[in-house]
Amino acid sequence: MPSITIYSKETCPYCDSAKRLLASKGQTWTEIDVEAEPARRDEMIERSGRRTVPQIWVGERHIGGFDELAALDRAGELDELLELRAAAPTPAEPVRVLIVGSGPAGYTAALYAARAELKPVVVAGLMAGGQLMLTTEVENYPGFPEGISGPEMMDRFKAQAERFGTRIFQEDATRIDLTRRPFRVETSEHAFTADAVILAMGASAKWLGIESEQRLMNRGVSACATCDGALYKGKAMAVVGGGDTALEEALFLTRFAPEVTVIHRRDKLRASKIMQERATRNAKIRFLWDSEVDEVVGQEFVTGLRVRNLKTGAKTELPVEALFVAIGHKPNTDLVAEQIALDGAGYIKVESGSSRTSVEGIFACGDATDPTYRQAITAAGTGCMAAIDAERWLAAQGHD
Repeated sequence: MPSITIYSKETCPYCDSAKRLLASKGQTWTEIDVEAEPARRDEMIERSGRRTVPQIWVGERHIGGFDELAALDRAGELDELLELRAAAPTPAEPVRVLIVGSGPAGYTAALYAARAELKPVVVAGLMAGGQLMLTTEVENYPGFPEGISGPEMMDRFKAQAERFGTRIFQEDATRIDLTRRPFRVETSEHAFTADAVILAMGASAKWLGIESEQRLMNRGVSACATCDGALYKGKAMAVVGGGDTALEEALFLTRFAPEVTVIHRRDKLRASKIMQERATRNAKIRFLWDSEVDEVVGQEFVTGLRVRNLKTGAKTELPVEALFVAIGHKPNTDLVAEQIALDGAGYIKVESGSSRTSVEGIFACGDATDPTYRQAITAAGTGCMAAIDAERWLAAQGHD
């Protein structure tokens, strides 16, 4: 069995997800904390050519980060790389309600379904907890007057769902078949058939879509300030975006950067008033209005940005060593795209005032259905709706 080395840091959701995936396969590893041992950070950069964590080696092979590790698992190649024996195919387990996805929507649906004694199973994903796992502080969820970190909130949601009997599998769904009943959902490790399915797949960060961004991904370009901000301590940084997420990233980065530049396409922010006030009061944050990133500059690592003013067309150079992209999200609906009605942006269509989709017995909730609000509390509310809708539908179908 090959040795595994992981360069990581203490607060890093992607590191945690990578370790969960490896642990699920019975693996152990040597972990190197690049914050606790700064010299090892330089070693990681020298070995990998990347400046983001985690960086993972299996034997002498550099895998990369969590996304690459998960992609190997979805492709069925990770077990071979880890020299694991192929297991006999697992028969599909029948369940009454299966929930695909976690986060506030999935876990709330699980809580309500479990209390209705539907014995739900949650395929939570390797990045269980959704976008809140990348959120440093949640201040607008009722019941937490002092605020709470996103990961801690998701741990509480998960524990509450489990308390009532929910079974949670922290694995990615690799195949979903909604064309026949019972419906079928598979992961790399398990298969389930279900009388009803609740889709709570959430959304993922969008990227700028320029070549230089992709070329310098993990070399100064990131979508997770919580994960990677500390790795650029003392360096100038930039954030692209104008919503709450962008300003939260910028405020967090001021812990490490002497200056953070927020680049926004418009002349005013979309963020909530309180977030705007905090950002504009912070002496380390400045704004570039009516602007977009034309190119990420650098050969091996980011050394700057070429920024274009959308009103004048003028281009300027911005010397930074890290770019954090916070321009919104796209729904994670690829696995069901040809099987269920979606809108033009890929969000699952639901009937007004319900969680019912175009396929009878399939319900949807959370950010995968919501291009408008995208809040933890609205996601939780629609998760509740989906569980109640599923319970009533099963009863009408005569499923005891």
